[in-house]
Amino acid sequence: MRQTGLPEPISRLIETLSKLPGIGEKNATRLAFYILRAPAGFSESLSKAIVDTKKRVTFCQTCYSFASENLCEICKDTGRDKTIICVVEEPLDLIAIERSGEFRGTYHVLHGVISPIEGIGPEELKIKELIHRLKTENVKEVIIATNPSVEGEATALYLAKIIKPLGVKVTRIAHGIPVGGDIEYMDEVTLGKAIKDRKQL
Repeated sequence: MRQTGLPEPISRLIETLSKLPGIGEKNATRLAFYILRAPAGFSESLSKAIVDTKKRVTFCQTCYSFASENLCEICKDTGRDKTIICVVEEPLDLIAIERSGEFRGTYHVLHGVISPIEGIGPEELKIKELIHRLKTENVKEVIIATNPSVEGEATALYLAKIIKPLGVKVTRIAHGIPVGGDIEYMDEVTLGKAIKDRKQL
């Protein structure tokens, strides 16, 4: 909806920015005016970065996190412990755990959780890809780091049920994380402690 007193291009920019998560109309207006006042090179650099990201970023063929090639930086890192996989809901959770500095294994991103209310079952997630990894790679432990929500807990229990018969140890991150909290918003100390104090499922 066009704002009164503003040229159409600015109104359109504000409307577009306000569609971003966590950005209301006031913040969108501030961002739009910042972009407008910034040197021309900034807006060109910003638009190029957005277009390049959409064109070049895909999903890692192994862990399904973000990558600009077939494999992400973590999966390509020969210094990581390939015998441990930490399963997370989204790429942002992976980034949060990496910031804790407590984990040197690899990851697997589910891209969601089981949620019957929203019509999301195991087949909508990257679960069969995880099972394939467990059958073809020398994995000794799977750490389930889904959020401590109802859906996150249900997903963790489902994963434990199908992984245990494969002879792989299954652990769950400790609950220094508050119930209903999101991993991506946790501080590094809390996340690091949760990884270190994980328990077997």
